[in-house]
Amino acid sequence: MSARDVLPPSSIYCGDSDNVVKSSEEKVVQMTFIVVAGAAGAGKSTLGRAIARKLALPILDLDTMTNPVLDDALNLYLGGTHWNDQGLRGTIRPARYRALRDTIADQAEVGGGAVAVAPFTAELAGGADWHDLVVACQGEPVVVWITGTQELLARRRAHREVDRDAHAIDVSPTPPRVPHLRLDAALSTPQQLTRVLRHIGALRSVPLDSPTLTRRYEAGLFDLDGTLIDSTPAVLRSWNRLSAEYGVDINPLASGHGQPATHLVRAIFSADRAEAALARITEIEAAEVSDVVPIPGSAEFFTSVPVRAIVTSGTRLIAGNRLVAAGISRPDTLVTFDDVTQGKPNPEPFLLAAQQLGVRPEACVVFEDAPAGITAGKAAGCTVVAITGTHDADELQDADLVVDRLDQLTVVNDQEGFRLALSA
Repeated sequence: MSARDVLPPSSIYCGDSDNVVKSSEEKVVQMTFIVVAGAAGAGKSTLGRAIARKLALPILDLDTMTNPVLDDALNLYLGGTHWNDQGLRGTIRPARYRALRDTIADQAEVGGGAVAVAPFTAELAGGADWHDLVVACQGEPVVVWITGTQELLARRRAHREVDRDAHAIDVSPTPPRVPHLRLDAALSTPQQLTRVLRHIGALRSVPLDSPTLTRRYEAGLFDLDGTLIDSTPAVLRSWNRLSAEYGVDINPLASGHGQPATHLVRAIFSADRAEAALARITEIEAAEVSDVVPIPGSAEFFTSVPVRAIVTSGTRLIAGNRLVAAGISRPDTLVTFDDVTQGKPNPEPFLLAAQQLGVRPEACVVFEDAPAGITAGKAAGCTVVAITGTHDADELQDADLVVDRLDQLTVVNDQEGFRLALSA
């Protein structure tokens, strides 16, 4: 059972208009099981509830189902030993997961689905425990694995002050051996939710009457981070490291995403420290590419555009390293912050890209994920398509069109350029 089998894109809509197109034919969803796994403190329950709320599915949380009995009854008979103590795990764990699996099986039996939340450490390794979970779900569930740095997880556990955390065993950062979607715990819940919906194909519908679909274009101008590649976890780790080194609190997504790093640095650091801080964040970001990956559907769409450029607020070094890490081929034109005097939200980067391609800005379509990039593209006179992921759709409404994945669109070429159409 694949993700696209269990949840069709047509199951989620944006708005009440009848003038929409569905990404697939309508069908009744018989069963959807989504497993949210990860270490204690990863944010499994928070994301699980968000998914369940969005998809109108029941939530089956291992802690909610079993902890009240363990805390309020079993602990009274253990003589001071906590039920989550490692010495009892061989007895307690099988019973807890049996209760969860049996509840999942009941839900599957009546033709429903659910969001199941638990560490699922043994299950993610494959083998007998995974087999038992698949049997309970009556097919392979969609697995969402949340991982984060040990520092982040420890800080969250300390903040919530739950007794069982004192006996928690950190889940290995080794990726699961079963198919899964990897999410960074440092991402916000809306950012994680968008990635889950994008992964399973639960996409907002694209309006049929959008003027964006009636225009002819001569070139596509693509932002890089958040549009073609998912580098947000790497960006967060990089700026968190800078924050720790300089003793300041920095949230690059709250105030600086889509803009050059120099804007954020100079807004936070004094003049005598800004130059060194900028050099340091450039060094960190250039090296931090361990989990930079292409956004599903974006790379294929990018290569289908006949005339294209990448226009990024990053430096040439950072952009080049991330392109290599994500396996994205360089376009003929790459405009970085090194090439302009003013970065986004100023229109200069997009104007320069159009000039280098030899086309009019008005004949270009910009693909962006951030409000700063949308502002720059509109100011340059371009049509702008926004993709969710870094920001919610509500924050991207200044764009001409908002999509969840670029492959919701397809390129139709003709002798005078190309148009954008809806994917079948």
